[in-house]
Amino acid sequence: MTRAKIFACLAPALVLTGCISFGADAPPSLLTLTATATAPAGAGASGNANSALVLSEFEAPARLDVTRVPVQVTDSEIAYLVDAVWVEKPARLFRRLLAETIRTRSDRVVIDGDDPGVLADARLSGVLREFGYDVATGSVVVSFDAVRRGEGTSVTTRRFEAVVPGVPAEAGPVGVALNQAANDVAGQVAAWIG
Repeated sequence: MTRAKIFACLAPALVLTGCISFGADAPPSLLTLTATATAPAGAGASGNANSALVLSEFEAPARLDVTRVPVQVTDSEIAYLVDAVWVEKPARLFRRLLAETIRTRSDRVVIDGDDPGVLADARLSGVLREFGYDVATGSVVVSFDAVRRGEGTSVTTRRFEAVVPGVPAEAGPVGVALNQAANDVAGQVAAWIG
């Protein structure tokens, strides 16, 4: 085979290599939530169905049900912050953070997940309403609507919110501020649960 024929066969493949992408470029780093207090290794709790608490799967609106950080640009427009990507969806991260916060601040048995086999009278579910950056105020906002089911048919709801102002619209500072606000909300919920 002559060089001209070899080049003619390889040329289309070489041209296509510039057009093909096997995925988006990875962000420089990923964001996560870290509890301000954690239970030490070996720590445990015991109790009964009256004192145990199950944290069910939290819900979130579609704009938060992604691994990106939403930016409220106007009352009717959102965008996503460049290079700000969560390791997993915020509702799951927040549920784990909340479970750890309640675990360290109470003597309750805390089950993080919705295991139907767990016998517990108290269950906490909810909706993560806000978990992002607001351009108009230059702040991050975390808002959570908690639903607490107790014995029998009793149900109690409450909205919790934390705002951290003066945050530049950059992935690093927004991530730190969201972690701070999430810990604030988790502390409020833990105090409410008792």
